[in-house]
Amino acid sequence: MSGVLDVLWEDRDVRFDISPQQMKMRPGEVLIDCLESVEDTKGNNGDRGRLLVTNLRIIWRSLSLPRVNLSVGYNCVINITTRTANSKLRGQTEALYILTKCNNTRFEFIFTNVVPGSPRLFTSVIAVHRAYETSKMYRDLKLRSALIQNKQLRLLPQEQIYDKINGVWNLSSDQICTGNLGTFFVTNVRIVWHANMNDSFNVSIPYLQIRSIKVRDSKFGLALVIESSQQSGGYVLGFKIDPVEKLQEAVKEINSLHKVYSANPIFGVDYEMEEKPQPLEDLTVEHVQDDVEIESDEYTDAFVAYFADENKQHDGEPVFSEELGLAIEKLKDGFTLQGLWEVLT
Repeated sequence: MSGVLDVLWEDRDVRFDISPQQMKMRPGEVLIDCLESVEDTKGNNGDRGRLLVTNLRIIWRSLSLPRVNLSVGYNCVINITTRTANSKLRGQTEALYILTKCNNTRFEFIFTNVVPGSPRLFTSVIAVHRAYETSKMYRDLKLRSALIQNKQLRLLPQEQIYDKINGVWNLSSDQICTGNLGTFFVTNVRIVWHANMNDSFNVSIPYLQIRSIKVRDSKFGLALVIESSQQSGGYVLGFKIDPVEKLQEAVKEINSLHKVYSANPIFGVDYEMEEKPQPLEDLTVEHVQDDVEIESDEYTDAFVAYFADENKQHDGEPVFSEELGLAIEKLKDGFTLQGLWEVLT
């Protein structure tokens, strides 16, 4: 069985110039807001575009050249602020600054609402990102969290308990809580186990993070083994349920709920606009094949313009460039003049 998160990238990646297929909403992804006139002030200053706010990411797409676009996952966002920016369409104006980190690289995005006097760009993005941040229990594997109150599972919004199984032994490694007798809660979004003697010894495993659910033989006999995704730590969690018939029933139920969840995931980001946006299908522009031939060996970096240099307070030291015959700012390691010219052209 393959976990949902193994193919889920929308909230955990920053991508540039994505294909129309990657632009489409995945199962469980919902379009929350759509702003028609937003400028990508950082990388495409002067270019009017459409900003889509979903429950997993922000998508910006140029209206004049749809293949020029961005997809920014909320899990990559470090900070969102409002600051003054210099827009070619609006001049000096208040803009939305989004600082992100993806694969150890920091990117900065600046979006300006071309419609004057409208705070919607700020309110939508900030509110939806906050809803994402406060609903991580739906998506992340959690150890020793505040899950249990008075021996009962603290339910998340949209969560329903399907089964409660008593007398479940945790056989996992010392990373969690070895050899504890506890209780299983099986819900529509996750599996939760806690030790009966100490509620703080617990684990919450969202279906989103489950790679496989199997019955395996162990030194304690047959056991339920749950393997989590690599992104959640790659845990292998073992649970002993007696008798065997009860174990088989539990595995069948969990597999069934995991399958239902995979078809229509609940990501837990609950936010609604008063004014509903149009369906994405109505907003999608048909992709037209450009009448140009792209050389596959030519290396261009659409993302170079978005590099965030937070620590830069002043220009770097000047050095003489024999290639240009003049003084230039010293290039960062890994950059060449030829490479920068290729980006510009």
